[in-house]
Amino acid sequence: MPDPHQPWCDPGPPQQPVPGNPYASEGGAAAGFGPPPPPPRRRWFGRGPVVAAVVALVLVVVAGGVYAITDRGRDEPTKPVAKKSPGPSGSASPSRTPAAGAPELSHIPTTEEVAAARKPGEAAAWIADDKTDLPKRINPVHDLWIVGDTAVQALYRKVTAYRLSDGAEVWSVTLPSAVCETPANPTPDGKVVVFRKERPDNERSNLCNQMQMIDLKTGKQGWHKKLDEPGDENDTFIVYSAISGDVLSVARGQRAVTYRMGDGSKLREIPSEKKGACFPTGVAGGAARLLVSSDCTVSMDQGKNYGQLREFDPRTGKLLWRYRTTTGWRFGSLISVDPVVFTVFNNEDSARDWRITVLDPKGKHRVTFDARDKGFEQCAGDGGGDDIQPCRGASVDKGLVMLGGQDQVGAYDVKTGKFLWGVKSDEFRMLYPLRAEDGRSMRIYEAATSRRPGRTFLMGPRGAGTETDIVKHPVATAQWEYEMSMGHTAHVDGRLVLTSTHMSGDEEREPVREARMLSFAPGSP
Repeated sequence: MPDPHQPWCDPGPPQQPVPGNPYASEGGAAAGFGPPPPPPRRRWFGRGPVVAAVVALVLVVVAGGVYAITDRGRDEPTKPVAKKSPGPSGSASPSRTPAAGAPELSHIPTTEEVAAARKPGEAAAWIADDKTDLPKRINPVHDLWIVGDTAVQALYRKVTAYRLSDGAEVWSVTLPSAVCETPANPTPDGKVVVFRKERPDNERSNLCNQMQMIDLKTGKQGWHKKLDEPGDENDTFIVYSAISGDVLSVARGQRAVTYRMGDGSKLREIPSEKKGACFPTGVAGGAARLLVSSDCTVSMDQGKNYGQLREFDPRTGKLLWRYRTTTGWRFGSLISVDPVVFTVFNNEDSARDWRITVLDPKGKHRVTFDARDKGFEQCAGDGGGDDIQPCRGASVDKGLVMLGGQDQVGAYDVKTGKFLWGVKSDEFRMLYPLRAEDGRSMRIYEAATSRRPGRTFLMGPRGAGTETDIVKHPVATAQWEYEMSMGHTAHVDGRLVLTSTHMSGDEEREPVREARMLSFAPGSP
């Protein structure tokens, strides 16, 4: 019998739904502990989710080994450029008509217009527009950086900083060619290296080999260098990068190299192992840690291959520890750098057979646990790929491994892997844990649907019906918030910042003009 205090299900007597609470099921019949039914398919990556049963579109599927336009050049399918499909089965088709008092969807409202449409109790919000002429394709929106009082991000050929308080553009840098890669975090003093294409769009080259340092506090450009290319320069078609303190690491073409952030000078190559059988595939940074994932291909039989994670001292190159996955399994995505928490997946069933592994400070195995029995998916359905950082919809804070995704959110003990508490919803919503509060509860972002705005709320071990709203997102921005569902998120000082992961340059085919960035905060902006 489940613990009567366990909020994942409600074993008590039937109860009436809590008004406005999507987690309290009608009659009190909530989800149990057994494996959930297969979730409905949804649209991914910066657009609102939909259910497969009502999707009347044919989408392009990216098969294993075939690369499409992706978020940070990775494993995400191309963002569809078609009208939205209906919502969950059994519901009427969502209207594209804006809510009462909301601006027209062909017009990105100003901060003043958003404020004027704000209803009592709703959060202060701003919405940023970017009238840059984008190519008529799906353009990746790169990593979201919070530096000082600005949110900074790269799109196409431009890197732009927006003021956190009101969304005003503080500075922008236009580059000679499109940005093709960015690291997940800048240096502690706010510097970053973006990678851009070798040539402009109208010239024939897709090599991602131009490194440009930018000071994110001022927008001032620093050094510019061509990525060092020993061997085949085609190795720079796909590049992964990370920043560890003042060291930049770059992985591409089964090799990894580190550079000084100060001047771009090369430090050293990160070695392959087992005579090249274990080659670097991804890099991760943050603070002063440098983590490198590797695939160890020792056999044609996938069941005999394995993955590896190593930590190096970024300045000296000294190997600090090495962790090898179980044979037949590979490294997936990094959930946390400190402590080191990541997903692993079965080589023969990477989509469905996965686990979460926690290491101690010396790289020794602490615990591996299975979150599938509660219905969680790798990185909230984002899966794993060669780019190991970040893992969407998952984070670690104050002793909790926090997982989110479609209709549910939950917490596990980082030391034992024990499931602590979680909630499920019968409604079709995406839930993202933002941070832990006092080690027992979580601050959660509930994404907007096609009909309703999202919200930010607290939920703790008492579970369904006890959540506390912190920020009620305004109706006036709901449609643009919905467009950013499953996009980039950042949370700083109570403020939530959202962006898409892709933007279309084909405005004739887009039913709604896409906003560049959206932010919510309690009180006045």
